Amino acid sequence: MAVGPFWLEALIVAVLTSAAALVAWLLWGPLWALLVVGLIGVLYGMHHLRQMSQLLAWLEQPTGTHVPPGRGAWEGVFATLHRRAKRAAEERRELSEALERFRHAAQALPEGVVILDAQRAIEWLNPRAEGHLGLSLAHDVGSPITNLVREPAFIAYIEAGQYAEPLILHPLRTPGRTLELQAVRYGESQRLLLSRDISKLARLETMRRDFVANVSHELKTPLTVVSGFVETLLDSLPELSHEDALHFLGLASQQAQRMQHLIDDLLTLSALETDSPPPAEERVALAGLFAELLDEAHALSKGRHELRIEPAPAPGACLLGSRKELRSACANLLSNAVRYTPEGGVIRLSWQATPDGGGVCSVIDSGIGIASQHLPRLTERFYRVDRGRSTETGGTGLGLAIVKHILERHQATLEITSQLGHGSTFAARFPAQRVAFPQLQQ
Repeated sequence: MAVGPFWLEALIVAVLTSAAALVAWLLWGPLWALLVVGLIGVLYGMHHLRQMSQLLAWLEQPTGTHVPPGRGAWEGVFATLHRRAKRAAEERRELSEALERFRHAAQALPEGVVILDAQRAIEWLNPRAEGHLGLSLAHDVGSPITNLVREPAFIAYIEAGQYAEPLILHPLRTPGRTLELQAVRYGESQRLLLSRDISKLARLETMRRDFVANVSHELKTPLTVVSGFVETLLDSLPELSHEDALHFLGLASQQAQRMQHLIDDLLTLSALETDSPPPAEERVALAGLFAELLDEAHALSKGRHELRIEPAPAPGACLLGSRKELRSACANLLSNAVRYTPEGGVIRLSWQATPDGGGVCSVIDSGIGIASQHLPRLTERFYRVDRGRSTETGGTGLGLAIVKHILERHQATLEITSQLGHGSTFAARFPAQRVAFPQLQQ
């Protein structure tokens, strides 16, 4: 603030006061001259006190209150304060807008964000961090985060201060969830805590390890058998009879075929799970497809079961999609039914139209049935209800996983119902856009 106006005003007041005192001296004597000087001094002092009281009152008001007008030399002071207050208000508004933009951006992040002060107390956090760590922006700001997240591994990580590597945390309060936490230092002593839900990645990694272990086990068993037979033949060939040699070779051939089936199913499943193009829009005649499937089932059953199509698809009814994939899915369902249905059982292949224009292809058997706790996991790779029986029947443990992926590629779903001792039903439900009825054909 400039002080020049104050000196100029003081000089003018001094000159006027001197002139008034001189006049009073000449007219009424020295006593009146002193009274005039005192009166002017009091009035001048009251003027400044009033301006100062206005300034003090304004300073005590909330930020943004309008600056009062000044008088005399104070007019410039108040004008300067008004300009600075206006500039400060604009800067506060810009800062507030920038902070609001930051908050909106942080709230939209797929990761959780927690800002911690030097004492590890929470200053701010976004909604994603609230969900990850069980915190609340409304209630937990100002509280040390180690008092709220009572996981020993997390507390040790924060207190150690070694943040080069992230912390993988499995919260006790949310079983099945896996979090990746990374603390970052910034400023003088503040910390930024980032959280990411990697539960899906962890499950995929577990599935990958299980898959590798299962493949290794499935290949190891027939390889061990084949190796044993080969060693037996090499060591005892001169002493073996022709029949024994043929027997051992036949068993080795069976195991080799088992490995071949497993490799074929793995390749099929891999092709379905990759970003291969969607199935071609072929018109697959259901009557012809069902006839082929029934012939294959008869060959696999060798007369041990009663096989029939009931109800049969209407003449001309078609599915739109890949004939190869649809045939593979239905063949897997039928072969499973043949393998797990005792001799003399009944297996039905059926087609039923649905009111919404779709259709359901079902394989219904009178076999041993499946306990309810196994049903949700049947389409997992290598999942078997009875591993010993699956091995005996030649199954690879991948058939239903293949069926699931094929149906998904055709926007269809697999519904499984079963009861122990009363058989099972595997139903592939197709949407209307995949079904062509006779009346729609040209």
